[in-house]
Amino acid sequence: MSKGKVVNLRDKISDNEMDLSLCNLTEVPVKELAAFPKATVLDLSCNNLTTLPPEFCSLTHLVKLDLSKNQLVSLPAEVGRLVTLQHLDLYNNKLTSLPVSFSQLRNLKWLDLKDNPLEPTLAKVAGDCLDEKQCKQCAYRVLQHMKVLQAEVDKERERRLLKERELEKKKEAQQRAKEAREREARKREKAEEKERKRREYDAQRAVRAAEAQQKKEEKTDKPEQTHTVVTQSAPKAKRSLLGVVLKLLLLLLVGVAGVVAVCQLTDLRREAACAPINMHFEEALSWAQGQEVVRSILQKLSVQLQQQQQPQAPTPAPAPAPAPAQPHLQP
Repeated sequence: MSKGKVVNLRDKISDNEMDLSLCNLTEVPVKELAAFPKATVLDLSCNNLTTLPPEFCSLTHLVKLDLSKNQLVSLPAEVGRLVTLQHLDLYNNKLTSLPVSFSQLRNLKWLDLKDNPLEPTLAKVAGDCLDEKQCKQCAYRVLQHMKVLQAEVDKERERRLLKERELEKKKEAQQRAKEAREREARKREKAEEKERKRREYDAQRAVRAAEAQQKKEEKTDKPEQTHTVVTQSAPKAKRSLLGVVLKLLLLLLVGVAGVVAVCQLTDLRREAACAPINMHFEEALSWAQGQEVVRSILQKLSVQLQQQQQPQAPTPAPAPAPAPAQPHLQP
């Protein structure tokens, strides 16, 4: 009977015993067996089982287990979870060794490992199991042997963990040393960069100081020349301003003289526009006649004006020169 034909396990249970022997099983129906926690005795003998699934170790309610006359080549590594197991029959299988967790079956009282190709050490420890007493001694000796192996495995694991921790610490130390070297390198680079910038700054300061000293020396060498230029430029500016003023006054006098000449010597003197000019001109002449030098100049100017105003006549015979006449001033 294959696993697929095991449909109703209720037909296989009697009190607390589940009998699945001689069912031609190749796999253990773990899920279905877990539904019967009261079946503490399980008989799987005389089947074609080669391995037990890891889930089989979840059947922690088992007290007696018969796996004799199968084709088992190994037991699950989690077999130590079956802590309530007291009776285990592995007769006539193909086991060569037992998992280290076998040492955790602290309640195991009966064990049969006959007719298995066990490794020599384990076979010597197990001995024969020809009667009840020998099977109990086999269970005790195998548990003690597996505990020794478990201790060795634990020590080896501890050594391995210690070695791994040492390697990890070494790696951490190397990493810290590397980080320290990198920090030191960055620190040196920053210091070198700072020193380079300081030298550049000192060089720039030296250049600026030299330039300032050179300018100061140039100013010290040419103080008199600068003073002379300033001294000469001031009179020159004054002369230029005075010349402009004199030119303006001269132009003004020329303009006034031209206007007076127009109003005195041309036919425009009778115009209303020339009346105030002529009046001011006569007043100026009256004032100037009171002055000796100006009077003589005005007399000459008056004679010349009269001569220009009279029409020209044929030249008469020479006569004695008359006495100089007083200038005639128009009111």
